[in-house]
Amino acid sequence: MDFEIRDRSVNTGARPLTEERRLYLQLVQEGMSYKEAAATVGINVRTGKRWRNGRTASGGTTAALPIAPSGRTPKPSERRREGPSRFLREEDRLHIADRLREKASIRQIAAELGRSPSTVSREVRRNRTVLPNGSWYYRPYAAQRRADKRRPRPKAGKIGQNPKLRDFIQARLALRWSPEQICRVLRIRFPDRPEMHVTHETIYQALYVQGRGELRRELTRALRTGRAIRRPRRQADRRLNRAVKNMVMISDRPAEADDRAIPGHWEGDLIIGKDHQSAIATLVERSTRYVMLVPLPAGHSASQTRDALTAAVTSLPRHLWRSLTWDQGSEMAAHRQFTVATDIPVYFCNPASPWQRGSNENTNGLLRQYFPKGTDLSAHTPEHLNTVAAELNSRPRKTLGWETPAERLSKLLTA
Repeated sequence: MDFEIRDRSVNTGARPLTEERRLYLQLVQEGMSYKEAAATVGINVRTGKRWRNGRTASGGTTAALPIAPSGRTPKPSERRREGPSRFLREEDRLHIADRLREKASIRQIAAELGRSPSTVSREVRRNRTVLPNGSWYYRPYAAQRRADKRRPRPKAGKIGQNPKLRDFIQARLALRWSPEQICRVLRIRFPDRPEMHVTHETIYQALYVQGRGELRRELTRALRTGRAIRRPRRQADRRLNRAVKNMVMISDRPAEADDRAIPGHWEGDLIIGKDHQSAIATLVERSTRYVMLVPLPAGHSASQTRDALTAAVTSLPRHLWRSLTWDQGSEMAAHRQFTVATDIPVYFCNPASPWQRGSNENTNGLLRQYFPKGTDLSAHTPEHLNTVAAELNSRPRKTLGWETPAERLSKLLTA
């Protein structure tokens, strides 16, 4: 080999190791071990490792492509990795254009490229050129330029590009609407304007992803959780089985309550305040999802809960009260007396089975926006509770076909 190792003892100034790097990579490609190749060209083994990883000899953070065996830096078109690629390459687009001219089907082209048919179909649809008469043609080099232009990140989101859409979403978030409610109402209100349609995930991304600046960061406090970042779900602690005498279990509840076809079957529970010293009773009608909030300012013992619920049921017509489903909390120990006073049977869920009162559990989660955990709930007046209930009952609900609970209850009362 006609190569002379440079004498490092002589100070000749900073000189790039271009020739050493080229020869080292060539020797490695020919099968020589890393240690032998480093000794042949007179470099440290660690320097060779940096070169193989595409770094400079100094180990800087700026990546540098390895020098080709011929000594020249490869062109961009030559830097593609061999083997399968996540994105379509220029040669793939050339193959698509040739096969389209031969009238091959999308599935045939996809099978030849080892791709999904939807990948090829989407490529043709996004990067073709459409003429005014409706016909189109596919040019591979133009398609490659369009794909390269779309690739740089970060991109401006749909919400950030449309001020009207952004203002609409921010106004509804301020009213504590959920992102799914907002995106559904957008489709109803603007059916023929796709630029006003977004998914709820788009709204979450605009709130959570830092640096995009599409929605005001403080609006995260209006979300159900009030969090500015996503957190994984945690396993809920199992509830203890409390001894409530003479319970009638949910398995004995009428079948008409299960399918929600007949209104008048309610679910109830308590939301507890700071140090378990205060509480609010929540009632949800299974058919209409109508919410009632019952204040418990003096406490939530069995007798106090019984008296408050007895007074609350008189606010609606008698035919809208057929049953009440509760968990096995000690606050319902006086359920027999409640049934005698109101003629409303009370059914109890199985231990650690909150899904048997799903509507009420969901509502309690919504209410935590208004009544955060660890706060004194006795400070809220009955008027404020009525205002909160009215706000919940005026929200469009997906399970109701995007009608509101107030609208559903109004139809029942009118009938």
